[in-house]
Amino acid sequence: MNTDTFKKELLQRKQALEDHSAKTKETRAPVELDQTVQGRLSRQDAMMQQSMALATDRKRGEEIQRIEAALRRLESDNFGYCVTCDEEISEARLTNDPAIPTCINCAK
Repeated sequence: MNTDTFKKELLQRKQALEDHSAKTKETRAPVELDQTVQGRLSRQDAMMQQSMALATDRKRGEEIQRIEAALRRLESDNFGYCVTCDEEISEARLTNDPAIPTCINCAK
């Protein structure tokens, strides 16, 4: 198994997620509650947009953590082995998602 390819993909995915998070930082900023600036419905809409942006950013953070865990497994030569049963994860499964920590049997 060529781990260099997986490492390169993981690093690219991590960078893309971090870049996207930086670009969307403004959408997660606190909502201005000054009624002279915007109406009640506009504030509610802004608060809902902020809430969705925060949830998306949390998911993005979880994915970055999964990628970092996979990179640690690469460094410790444990990459490609299930974290639950220590059996080998199929290369097709890793090709689909190199950050996947479990084999297909443990994922069930």
